Amino acid sequence: AKRHAASNVQWKSRMRNAVKRVRSMTDKEKAATELKKTVKLLDQLAAKGVIHRNNAAVQKSRLTKFVSALK
Repeated sequence: AKRHAASNVQWKSRMRNAVKRVRSMTDKEKAATELKKTVKLLDQLAAKGVIHRNNAAVQKSRLTKFVSALK
């Protein structure tokens, strides 16, 4: 259990860093490519059970709205 918990901490850290990377972008094209990678990561984490699938859906929706609003 401790090994799995430590693994989950690493995955969640990767997720947070990926989300921050997308949020810090100002160029729409670069943000779109980064968004694609982040969405894939969120889907993987939801499939593994690291995060809840609804949490992944909310994150993806918010990030997509953010990237769409960029100029």
